[in-house]
Amino acid sequence: MLQPRRSRVPETTIPAYSLRLTVNGEAHDLALDPRATLLDTLRDRLRLTGAKKGCTHGSCGACTVLLDGQRVVSCLVLAAACDGREVTTIEGLATGGRLHPVQQAFLDQDAFQCGYCTPGQIMSAVGLIAEGRARDDAAIHDDLSGNLCRCGAYPNIVAAVRQAAGVAPPESEVRGDSRVRAAAGATGGAIRGGA
Repeated sequence: MLQPRRSRVPETTIPAYSLRLTVNGEAHDLALDPRATLLDTLRDRLRLTGAKKGCTHGSCGACTVLLDGQRVVSCLVLAAACDGREVTTIEGLATGGRLHPVQQAFLDQDAFQCGYCTPGQIMSAVGLIAEGRARDDAAIHDDLSGNLCRCGAYPNIVAAVRQAAGVAPPESEVRGDSRVRAAAGATGGAIRGGA
């Protein structure tokens, strides 16, 4: 009869690490494996699944949350390093039944994508606006470059960030709009005149 082989590596038990996290304004006292990431803690322990688990290497930005108001990719942050700190996730943006201005701007500008990347992009947009970095389209592009997605709706996302930040659209876009309006007016006149 075969006997199970004994492992040569002795089993060790890692003691749980106790910490307090304030997430979306609510305090949570937790005992965690000290190796637990902030992302896994949010999703698996607190059941806040808005931050998505994408690359787990900090490259895609799908797990972006705010830590003490600063953007972080939560897959690279140990929960133990967040003891006593405040975390804001996509679930915590809306207040009193009203969407956050960035969420509303994403709706207004048709900037939503598949839903997997959008929470991270919204959180990144909230962070960059709060940091005063939404100066123009180039700055917005640079600051959102850490949020990868292949859906191709970036112009709408930039427009949404501009709207939420109160930044005027670039001159070329304004000129483009006036040309479209002029063409639409000419067409409308022709249609009315030809009828």
